[in-house]
Amino acid sequence: MKRNTIKNQTQYCNEQYDEMKSLLSKAKNMMMEQVEDLEMQREEEKTKEYEVSSGKIIVHGYTTNDITLTDEEKNTYQETMDDFVEQVSDLVDYKSLNIYENNVEWSGVLVKFDTEFFYSVGERNGVYLSGSMIKIDTEALEMLTSLKDYYQTFSVKWAKVLADRKSTHKIEQENE
Repeated sequence: MKRNTIKNQTQYCNEQYDEMKSLLSKAKNMMMEQVEDLEMQREEEKTKEYEVSSGKIIVHGYTTNDITLTDEEKNTYQETMDDFVEQVSDLVDYKSLNIYENNVEWSGVLVKFDTEFFYSVGERNGVYLSGSMIKIDTEALEMLTSLKDYYQTFSVKWAKVLADRKSTHKIEQENE
């Protein structure tokens, strides 16, 4: 009777192993399909660059309407740069502002401190810094505080832009 139990247990383990192997294979195939879908989406993404004053806006999307920049958005960008100079620093090299479906990203270099800042609204909210050997003194701390405080202004402006773009996109879909 012990032999029968061992034989059944071995058979049971083999069947479980085969089923597990089959499920892992299915999961792997599903993941591969998702990766392929994402790659296809990336390939379909379009971008359009706009020169606004002394800066550049790059709009990312999938349709012509997605990559169209409104005059209001151009004005918001100009205000953003002007406010930044007034509230944070006038010695800045701006990099492009990127508008995605769910995110707005903007960065630049604070020349005096040789520090790069990065603002993100949407999927990754926050202020990020990159630099090396930044001397921490009163002036640097004031700049960091200003940079952090200005993020609130930036996020309010660009969160509104994202919301307006989403509502416009929704209206366009309903009219189709």
